[in-house]
Amino acid sequence: MASVDLEIKLKKASKTFCPGETVKGSLIINSKSEFSHSGIFLKLDGIVTMQLSSKSVGLFEAFYNSVKPIQLISINLEVSKSGKVQSGITTIPFEFPLTTKSTRPLYDTYHGVFVSIQYTLKAEIRRGYLSKPILKQLEFVVAAGKVPKAPDQPEIPFLITPESLENIAHTRTVPKFRFSGKLDRAVCDIEKSLAGHIILESSAKPIKSIEIQLVRVETCGCAEGYAKDATEIQNVQIADGDIIRNVPIPIHMVFPKLFTCVTTATNNFKIEFEVNLVIVLEDDHLITENFPIKLYRPED
Repeated sequence: MASVDLEIKLKKASKTFCPGETVKGSLIINSKSEFSHSGIFLKLDGIVTMQLSSKSVGLFEAFYNSVKPIQLISINLEVSKSGKVQSGITTIPFEFPLTTKSTRPLYDTYHGVFVSIQYTLKAEIRRGYLSKPILKQLEFVVAAGKVPKAPDQPEIPFLITPESLENIAHTRTVPKFRFSGKLDRAVCDIEKSLAGHIILESSAKPIKSIEIQLVRVETCGCAEGYAKDATEIQNVQIADGDIIRNVPIPIHMVFPKLFTCVTTATNNFKIEFEVNLVIVLEDDHLITENFPIKLYRPED
């Protein structure tokens, strides 16, 4: 049989949909010759997958059950009954509502390290028992968790000195420094940037670098116990070298699509986020301040 190309094409170029929307698109079949088939099918799967970090495996036997994939949505469509596909390009439209009958809601698409939430379309042209089916897969994005009113967004002022640092037994061994500033909000619109500023008021040692890190905190588990792991999403350098004293240095960070989502908490998993402000002195001494943040998505 001549080669057959199968493509799934969505009408929305962004491939982003909200719960309750109608997903519309087409299956595009490009064949050099006519061929018979026993049906053309489209399946939607929305699945949460979880895995344990190496440090957590073996801690709780119950984890092995709790980290099984969670099915959020499953829809099966027969887009064409058995028949023939003509040579050339054949377009078969499809549409379906992005709704689930389950009591569990749809969550944001999210590509994490220990938790992932993915929505996938799988097209299949069945060609009988003696021929392999023709398969195509496409991931699209779900933007869920919209809230009708933006929650309170308090600023996060900070003052970083040797005395304010945690887990330091003897502050006399730490160089003298004083940093002040603020993050504009602790509750952040995921579609906007994190902003703020930092001011170096004084430092006994020259500054080598100032960086801001976005960290994901993923929790998997069940009633018997939880595994919690923090991993870096991105690191942005906001200052290089020994900066001028008493001048505000702007903080600006975009929340990357797919690798962030609205802050989510369920019985089986949690996805939370933090920001680390990392100051590197010339002698490579590290000063780190941690800020938990909450991400949300407002209604249009």
